[in-house]
Amino acid sequence: MNRRELTQLLGAGLLASAIRPRIAHAAATAPEVSITMDDFNLFLADDQTAEKRNQAILAAFRAHSIKAAIFVCGIYIDSVLGQRLLKQWNDDGHIICNHTYSHRNYEKSDFRQYAPDILRCEALIKDYPQFRRLFRFPYLKEGKTAEHRDQLRGFLAEHGYGAGAVTIDASDWYIDDRLRKRLEADPKADTRGFRDYYLRHILDRSNYYDEVSRKALGRSVRHTLLVHHSVLNALYLRDVLDQYKKRGWKLIDAEYAYADPVFKQQPDVLPAGDSLVLALGVENGKVKRARWPSEDGVYEAPAMDRLEL
Repeated sequence: MNRRELTQLLGAGLLASAIRPRIAHAAATAPEVSITMDDFNLFLADDQTAEKRNQAILAAFRAHSIKAAIFVCGIYIDSVLGQRLLKQWNDDGHIICNHTYSHRNYEKSDFRQYAPDILRCEALIKDYPQFRRLFRFPYLKEGKTAEHRDQLRGFLAEHGYGAGAVTIDASDWYIDDRLRKRLEADPKADTRGFRDYYLRHILDRSNYYDEVSRKALGRSVRHTLLVHHSVLNALYLRDVLDQYKKRGWKLIDAEYAYADPVFKQQPDVLPAGDSLVLALGVENGKVKRARWPSEDGVYEAPAMDRLEL
């Protein structure tokens, strides 16, 4: 080997060693996301349809070897069918969490009525091995005043509950509502437009809340995406998961996501609720809340109307 060849080889090695830390750093900062699913609403489906829908959702998780969290409203699983389908989640290793029994909005509720509703749901799910003491507020509404908010926070702490908070909020429920209406009108309708809209929506909201996380906290947290047990996700959840991977996001288990220290923080902001990272950004003044609620069907309706979805 002559000097020129040796110099080129050493130069390549030095260049590789210089690049390697950058590649490692890029990989380390790739956003991570877990799937957290609300309600378990079967929309009065017959047993066969409900079973098929539930299995389609679980199959999407199996395809990517991840474990989700299901935040259960007791009213939706307080039946033989509901318990059987929830057991399938437990048996697949997904964590089971509390979302109240009746799905009331705490902002419009009295604490003395609301607190027992949480315990009523707990009674239905506490014996599942995968039950975890994580609580999520329906509609992400955590209280209309500081006193109202802190009263329930105290109750949850007393009963050993952590916050089943959301970092990436979305309006999949609204897309699902319009999809179901289309299928009710025409069971053979082409639903690919709903799929495409849903994927764009999730990508847009994920990028937005990851940017909020980086501005508010100086890092990308282990994200928790809020979606719902629905017809939409029975059809297209796997596409959502595929899209995350194609876009460079890392899919992680929900229980691992909730081990991120950020979920121990309780923002001192009003209105109370919303995406956790957004609330923390509002609290420390690094992010401004552009709208309230941050996500809702009214924001999606004009675009879906234009697309005739």
